[in-house]
Formats: sequence, C-alpha cells, structure tokens
Amino acid sequence: MQGNASGGCLCGAVDYSFSKSDVISAHHCHCTDCRKMTGSGKATIVMIPTKALNSSGQLKTFTVTGSDGSQVARGFCPNCGSQLISYVEEMPDIRFIKAGSLDDGSWLKITSSFWSQSAEPWSPIDLTCPSFVGNPE
Repeated sequence: MQGNASGGCLCGAVDYSFSKSDVISAHHCHCTDCRKMTGSGKATIVMIPTKALNSSGQLKTFTVTGSDGSQVARGFCPNCGSQLISYVEEMPDIRFIKAGSLDDGSWLKITSSFWSQSAEPWSPIDLTCPSFVGNPE
C-alpha cells in the first residue's frame, strides 16, 4: 500500500497519521471489552508499529485487564470521548488504531476476526476471513 493514512477524534483535538505501508494487519475484535468500548458488536482495529505512528493532541487512557490477562490501555479524546488508539502494555511496539477514526478507511483489508466465541448474533463474524475463538496465538 502506498500513501499516508490519517484520522482523529470527532472534535479535532487529537489526530494521527501513519504510512499505509507500515500497516501490519487489520482485524475485527468481538471481545466483550471491545464491544463495550465501541457500543457496537465489534471494534475494527488496524495494527501498526508504535514508531510508525505520528500524533498530536493528548489522549486520556483507561486500562483494563483483558480476557487473556494482558493490560489493555484504550486511548480516547478527553474532550469528545472518541476512541482512537489502544495498546497492550506487554506489546509496547504495536498500536491498534480504531478503523472508524480514520479519515478514509476504504483501503483497509480485514484479515481476520478475534473472539468469535463472544460475537453477538446481531453482529456476526465475517465469514469471508479466518476467525479465532479468542486472541490469535
């Protein structure tokens, strides 16, 4: 992929950019925490190296212990509450961009779904790509 991607929060206080060529992969996550965080059936995330992310503005974070025991920090705009970037403390070199916060996400290719065991019937797993019962190993 060529070019840059950008995104940000609803009020414009926080924004980010990265090179599309740095994207590792993109996934749907149906875990309970992601569903609660988005208020939807899943979170669609774009994995990129931490060093590839450029951002401005301050995020507030909320950290929880994930289903597999890892510490998951979710970053959101302190003004409008938009969810933007999360990371697993045990994986400091990776950031998860919330795909819905991209200015243009039409180029994304979803490669798998996580936590199929907790997918709601009204937001089913995408059967066109592989899925994992929990986190991939």
